[in-house]
Amino acid sequence: MGHTYQHIKFTFEDGVGCIVLNRPDTLNSFTQVMHEDIRAALDFMEAQEGLRGLIITGTGRGFCAGQDLSERKPLAAGERRDLSQGLESNYKPLVLRLRALPVPVVCIVNGVAAGAGASVALACDVVYAVRSARFIQAFARIGLLPDAGATYVWPRRVGTQRAMGAALFAEPVSAEQAEQWGLIWRCVPDEELDSTIAAVQARLAGGATRAWAATKQALYASGGNSLEAQLNLERDLQKELGYTEDYLEGMKAFAEKRPARFTGR
Repeated sequence: MGHTYQHIKFTFEDGVGCIVLNRPDTLNSFTQVMHEDIRAALDFMEAQEGLRGLIITGTGRGFCAGQDLSERKPLAAGERRDLSQGLESNYKPLVLRLRALPVPVVCIVNGVAAGAGASVALACDVVYAVRSARFIQAFARIGLLPDAGATYVWPRRVGTQRAMGAALFAEPVSAEQAEQWGLIWRCVPDEELDSTIAAVQARLAGGATRAWAATKQALYASGGNSLEAQLNLERDLQKELGYTEDYLEGMKAFAEKRPARFTGR
């Protein structure tokens, strides 16, 4: 790991990467340096042959407050700022990269997730959140629309009406409400944050990685596919999985009535 991480902590153990947003004094708001740190961590992970999964979480009382607006220099009278630049160079490639990563990406939201922070969290494949966490699409408060993929993810997870209300009025959605709506996978007690991270790390390290990669590919493809196209995709992916060592191990473990010992191959 040649890169020196300044605004995140990054570890890689048993094939599982863990990115921890680490600017707790600013609720882990995004900076250019943080984006560069995350890119370096993803570069490292993508170069590893034994990659099994990625966990993203944060330090302190918040997960991420979104873009650090203090990084933007004040505008002179009458001057305007092109907000597309940061989206094009930082948030768009990050969201697409998390989606394309051929392993599960699990976000464990440790506190408030606002603006682009909520967008990036919800771009992950599976999202846990502690009970005190909240998801806030705060963009309307400063005259903007939700971005970094928010207008794609929210209506697909919770429907247009809930997505519209949360976006237009910038009202916080609690972790419990998010779970009930299907915006996230699971709400856990605050005191179980560390144990949840450890349990997810162990599950990713011991899972059937290629089966999970195929599942991720198929589920994300389904929204744009016809039934026949999806059936064909399932057929083709299942054919590939039938030749994996993990499938053979899974069948053997089932016959022997024991837990499977998957290697991700």
